[in-house]
Formats: sequence, C-alpha cells, structure tokens
Amino acid sequence: MRNTLWETIAPNLTLLVISLAAFAAVIYALFLIGSRASVKWQGWLRYGIFLGPALLLLVVGLIYPALRTLWMSFMDKSSENFIGFDNYIWAFSIPEIQIVLRNTILWVIFVPLLSTLIGLAIAYMTDRMKRAGIVKSLIFMPMAISFVGASVIWNFVYNFEPSENKPEIGLLNAINRGLGLEPQNFLLTPPWNTFFLIIVLVWIQTGFAMVILSAAMKNVPDEVVEAAMLDGASNWRRFTRVTLPMIRGTVVVVLTTITIGTLKVFDIVRTMTGGNFQTNVIANEMYAQSFRQLNYGQGSTLAVILFIGVVPIIWYNVRQLRLERTER
Repeated sequence: MRNTLWETIAPNLTLLVISLAAFAAVIYALFLIGSRASVKWQGWLRYGIFLGPALLLLVVGLIYPALRTLWMSFMDKSSENFIGFDNYIWAFSIPEIQIVLRNTILWVIFVPLLSTLIGLAIAYMTDRMKRAGIVKSLIFMPMAISFVGASVIWNFVYNFEPSENKPEIGLLNAINRGLGLEPQNFLLTPPWNTFFLIIVLVWIQTGFAMVILSAAMKNVPDEVVEAAMLDGASNWRRFTRVTLPMIRGTVVVVLTTITIGTLKVFDIVRTMTGGNFQTNVIANEMYAQSFRQLNYGQGSTLAVILFIGVVPIIWYNVRQLRLERTER
C-alpha cells in the first residue's frame, strides 16, 4: 500500500522540485546578469525581473483561459467542431436556461439592494450608539462563515418535516406550528424558493455593507452635520441631504462589489437545492454543463455570458472612482 502511494506521489513531487529549482535558477541568472550589466540595462532588467513573472502568470492564469473559453463557446459539446452562435441561441431560447437567467437577474437586483439598504440603516442607527461595536460584531459575524456553512445553517431554518409524529427542527415551520399554521416546504415552491435562497446571501453580505458604510459615515465632517442641525434640519433630512450625498461614492462601491459577488453565486444554490425546483443560476448551470454533462461548449457559453454581465459593473465602478478623483 505504501509503495503504491509513493509511486503515485513521487512523479508529481519530482516535477514540483524540478520546477522550483528551474524557477530559482532563472531568477538567480537574471540577478547575476543585472549585477554585471550597465546602468541603462539594469533599469530594464529590474522591470523584467519583477514584472515578468507576474505578467507570465497573468497570461497563463487569466488571459489564455479567458480567450480559450471564448473560443470554446463557439464549439460543439466535444470542443472539436465549430458551430458559430448556436450555443448562444440555445442559452437564450431554451425555457430551462431562461429560468436560470431570470433567477440570476433576481439575485442581482435584490441581494445588493437589500444588503446595502439594511447595512446602511444599521450603520446609521449605530453611528452614535454606545457599545455599537458589540452590535456590529454580531451583524458582521456571518461574513466569517463560508457560503456552504451558511447554507447548512439556513437549511435547518427552512427544514420541513411532513410527519407530525417527528419533532420539527426547522425554525420557520416550528413557528408555523406554534401559531396553528400548516408547515411549508420553503425550498420546493417556485419562485418563492429563490427568494428564500436570496435571504441567505443578504444575511451574509449585510455585515460587509454595514462595516464599509459605517466607516464612510465616520468621515463625514462634524462641522457639516452641526451646521445642518443649527439650520433646523431633522434627523431624516440630515441623513438624506447631508450624510447620504457625502458617502454616495462608497454606496456605489458597496453596491457594485456585492453585485459582482452575487453574479458568481454558486455555493448556496448548490448546497441547498442543487439547482432543482427552478432555483438554478448561471454559475451552477455552468458547472453542471461543464463538469457533470461534459458539454464544454455550452458551459463556456454560460461563462462568457457571466463575464459579459460583470464587465459593465466594473466599468461603472471605475468611472465613478475617476469622477470622484476629478471632483477632488
């Protein structure tokens, strides 16, 4: 048994050692050449030594896979025959994939909006509260839990026990029974089951939004707030006319950051429903097509659609940051 295990590991371990030794030898050679080169060439060699490996990793790990994925999206299931835009027509014409796109849009609309609004409300209410750190720590705590762990927790919250003879361990159904209502299987009824899954990610991301927005509120000058108070502005008007405009850039960053993360949501859907009962999203369907059904063409198409959805959000975020710098 031990000999078999060693025979399996030994080739990979040998390859790893050779790769590290070759990399160290190349770096040593570059430094050696740089120490003996002229001052002019030393500048170029510094760029090559420090930027070269990073650019190489960027090309190998990001640019090449992205271009290959784009090319594979125009290929058939086996990635051998060019079929043009057939995979994209499939993505926007098949009812099952239309449900996937619809669910993804619902996630993108509600998760950033609810997370930011709730986080903003908590940040404002705890801004001048005594011992606010305790409250913020409790609300931020879900951020320390993995998506899979949060999904397991919320599976217990939504748990449905059809037999009346067995104890009800689902929190919501225990409340239903306590109120004399019928227990519900929350994860089986579309489209409401999608919203029950959305609640899980809102629960996780609210702490992130609260921390960032709370820090932004701390940077609002006290003189501006006091001037508004002297003018007789109410708490609501001070918040909407003074605080909110001054942290608008931070709100945009929080919204776009959560939106990008929401577009890539996979773990929650995969753990809680497996994408069944009309709860599927693009990332989970991309995984199913590529690694379960081995349909690399359609899986790549969904990856490209996901990438196209992220690009405008990143562009808008960068544009807002540039506008803020220009205003300053």
